[in-house]
Amino acid sequence: MSPTTYTCQCGATIEYKQDLRKEQGEVYPTWKCRECLSEVPSIRAEQIKHQHPS
Repeated sequence: MSPTTYTCQCGATIEYKQDLRKEQGEVYPTWKCRECLSEVPSIRAEQIKHQHPS
């Protein structure tokens, strides 16, 4: 399976958990781009947070 990446609106490529920032929501956490704090879609964030840099 190929790695999942997400390109944020600021142009940053989000590929690993280190590229995300977790903010606690009422029920589920919200994942945001570490660069600009734009919200990352939860499906993409869940896939990305399980990837490890090699």
